[in-house]
Amino acid sequence: MQSAQTASGTVKKALCVLDQVASFERPVRLNELLETSPYPKGTLYRMLQTLRSEGMLTYDDVLQTYSLGIRLVRLAHAAWTQSSLAPVARPILDALSKSIGETIHLAQLDNAQVLYVDKRNAHRPVEMFSQAGKVGPAYCTGVGKAMLAFLPDGELQRALDQQSYHRFTPHTLASVEKLTEELTNIRARGYAFDREEHEPGIICIAMPILTHSKRVIGAISVTSTTSRTSLDKLEALAPKMRQAADTIAETAEHWRFPVEQKSKEPMGS
Repeated sequence: MQSAQTASGTVKKALCVLDQVASFERPVRLNELLETSPYPKGTLYRMLQTLRSEGMLTYDDVLQTYSLGIRLVRLAHAAWTQSSLAPVARPILDALSKSIGETIHLAQLDNAQVLYVDKRNAHRPVEMFSQAGKVGPAYCTGVGKAMLAFLPDGELQRALDQQSYHRFTPHTLASVEKLTEELTNIRARGYAFDREEHEPGIICIAMPILTHSKRVIGAISVTSTTSRTSLDKLEALAPKMRQAADTIAETAEHWRFPVEQKSKEPMGS
């Protein structure tokens, strides 16, 4: 019988392979995967075949490429429905988008990174990195900093240790010291800004979504460009954004929003 430790290792390898296939954002060949895989060819091939047989991956016999499978789409839809803020926040984001007319983002933290779970485009759409389903850095995005600022000390330290601090633009806060100072200001102010820290010309104001117990469960942002508006004009939207964030939080609590487990689940007998 397979031991729990062996099973855990197998699952971890399979998830790693899925993440690797997904990272290419296109069909990918075995040799391409091998170039960056931590596993030898035999192990990687076995993982690919297992994931293919379970519907997690598909294989194109003509092009000899692997792609994410339709089973993952079903699982992603279930996760979006059960664990994402998106279904709860949809009507609130719709109203906010109609009122403001700029790009609206809804995000949650995922392993110390930003997961964009929903988006409303501006009346005049702007090309930018963020899309629903994409993962971005927390330390240099408005929604990321808004969420980091309100994490408990222990969780915050773990999240800070996981940031890359890569300098995307001249405005990126590329050290833990500068980011920590910024987070202190965000806590005092109640909301965050993106001052062209992730993409040149892209600015935003971001509001954390906090429960009554002050647990951060997400963030919303209004994003635009330096050619269209200014941070001062975006800051004027803070009261409207706070109202929207509070409404999302209240609705989510009534909806029994999943609480992260703080301790190990008991082992089955």
